[in-house]
Amino acid sequence: MVEKVDAVQTRNGNTRYVLRDEDGNEYTTFKEPIARQALEAEGGRARIQYHEQQRGEFTNVYLDAVEPLGDARDDGGRVAHADEVAWNTAVEAAPLLVGDERGVDADELFDKLKPFKDLVADDIERGGEEA
Repeated sequence: MVEKVDAVQTRNGNTRYVLRDEDGNEYTTFKEPIARQALEAEGGRARIQYHEQQRGEFTNVYLDAVEPLGDARDDGGRVAHADEVAWNTAVEAAPLLVGDERGVDADELFDKLKPFKDLVADDIERGGEEA
């Protein structure tokens, strides 16, 4: 999550752009095209590319690219990928949920997997926090 993008004037008169993520990490660029990408992503999800450079006892983190990812929620307010991830998890857990039963009917399998899928999707939407 891109929390904020600031523009700061340096002593040399250049503009330094600082992207702050949701964890408080800072990524810097002096390049305006990258700064525009960062501003587009401000307040939303983004994939960032960066590199680190050691300068004495400091490590500078330079922003190389920002790709806005759009809203993570669908029109119903649910995390858009939650159901997909939850179904994948339920299918992987099917042998444990169904047990050693052989030749399970598709409707019966669905009835056993769906409640588990719903729990996983709800957990994803809450970010793993207790209800």
